[in-house]
Amino acid sequence: MSRMKLAFLLSAAVLSLAAPTNAQERGGTITVATIGEPPTLDPMTSTADLVGIITQHMFETLYTFDANWAATPLLAAELPEISDDGLVYTIRLREGVTFHDGTDMRADDAVASLERWMKIATRGKQTAERIASVEAADDLTVRITLTEPFAPLVSLLSLNNSAAIILPSEIAGEAEIKEPIGTGPYRMKERRPDQYIDLVRFEDYSSREGEPDGYGGARMQYADEIVFTPVPDPNTRVEGAVAGQYHYIDSIPVESYQRIADGRTEPVMLAPFGWPVFVMNTKEGINADIKVRKAIQAALAPHDMLLAAFGTEEFFKADGAMYPDGYVWHTEAGTEPYKPNGDTEGAKALLAESGYDGSPLRILTSRQYEFHYTMAQVAAEYLKAAGFDVKLDVVEWATLTQRRTDPALWDIYITHSPFLPEPSLTGIMSDSSPGWWVSDTKHKVLQAFNSESDPQKRAELWADVQKAIYDEVPAYKVGNFNAVAAQAPSLKGMHPAPWPYFWNAWLEE
Repeated sequence: MSRMKLAFLLSAAVLSLAAPTNAQERGGTITVATIGEPPTLDPMTSTADLVGIITQHMFETLYTFDANWAATPLLAAELPEISDDGLVYTIRLREGVTFHDGTDMRADDAVASLERWMKIATRGKQTAERIASVEAADDLTVRITLTEPFAPLVSLLSLNNSAAIILPSEIAGEAEIKEPIGTGPYRMKERRPDQYIDLVRFEDYSSREGEPDGYGGARMQYADEIVFTPVPDPNTRVEGAVAGQYHYIDSIPVESYQRIADGRTEPVMLAPFGWPVFVMNTKEGINADIKVRKAIQAALAPHDMLLAAFGTEEFFKADGAMYPDGYVWHTEAGTEPYKPNGDTEGAKALLAESGYDGSPLRILTSRQYEFHYTMAQVAAEYLKAAGFDVKLDVVEWATLTQRRTDPALWDIYITHSPFLPEPSLTGIMSDSSPGWWVSDTKHKVLQAFNSESDPQKRAELWADVQKAIYDEVPAYKVGNFNAVAAQAPSLKGMHPAPWPYFWNAWLEE
């Protein structure tokens, strides 16, 4: 068994363990250092992990993911009842769920929230294309009727970013959330932009029964408060971890692993965590030309980019498959253009065949994720060698998430993603996600993939989707990487997770 596969299995095993039942302590404030200020606290409008990490404590969805990454009920009472033809999903809601404003959650709230999600969220718009109606069958039952079978529906209703959160109906009718009122275990106490977001226990929270189970199961409120502090500079986050300034520090540069281990907090590694990705602007600008995108694909040298970003192969693997070996979605289909050491001469030839006019190739990146910036620097040199004029646009992460919505401002933006349990959750699968990949080939292969309900057949059909990604280059997967965070010894009940959550966690004196 490979070390990467073993590490994944170990991480999954750790995540599946329930917290000890005899040692929890109630009280105190958990302090969390994040990579920066979130661009919004409306998780419907953003796919940023930072937004999801914070807002998942205030807002909840109908479903979420358990420790094995299967969809599990959250605000729904149970998994949906699905008609034999796969077109009607009947969702019964839990009784006794209360919003932060004291009102009871009802089906009308869920219907209004889902309608808002379909209008403004990238994943909601992706889903809306297949939804005929959403209606309240009674006070605690929602019925979703599809125009065609759509296997990813429950997974799309489970994710915490571009999220189908349930809001009071009067708030769901607004384009902008002015006050964050959800059903979550913590509610807003105070927000001071660029200083902190302070969440306090919601005393009337209605938790599911049973044991904690990944993001599902019981959500216990041991801490009185959770304070998220933006710390944009990665070196400052490292120093804060070494000094024991916070209980949890997100996204630590991997080269600091041993330094953290020698300090007052403990390093936490998720292996493999996910994949860095260069998203192409296929809508306008130089990357609207597929030959230019193919030249970029040939020019990039992922091994050197990953080595510069992560330092040692203990923390990365140059791998073109969209999912690593060990995942049900793993396939090598279409990956022939992925060259670990690049192909400069091939890139030059492709660029010569394209309509490239020498305009700057604008790469939008941020230093708050230092590995993004490091990869951008290495990529720039390989792209210049292939004949591109490259311009790095380095901004704050919140600014990047705003600018990427405007196709006039960039040609490539750099981001990353965990390995999501359902491939259709990936941003580029939505026509409206920044990058705006739209093609007949994409729609044909996704139609087949998303309409199939049999898991084995879906895994086979995923190979066609991956091939389309390599053929049309809407994005460039750099490889696989491990993520590092830091945790104080006094913080208990935490489990490795791509979006760390602090319900079920407590402070030990």
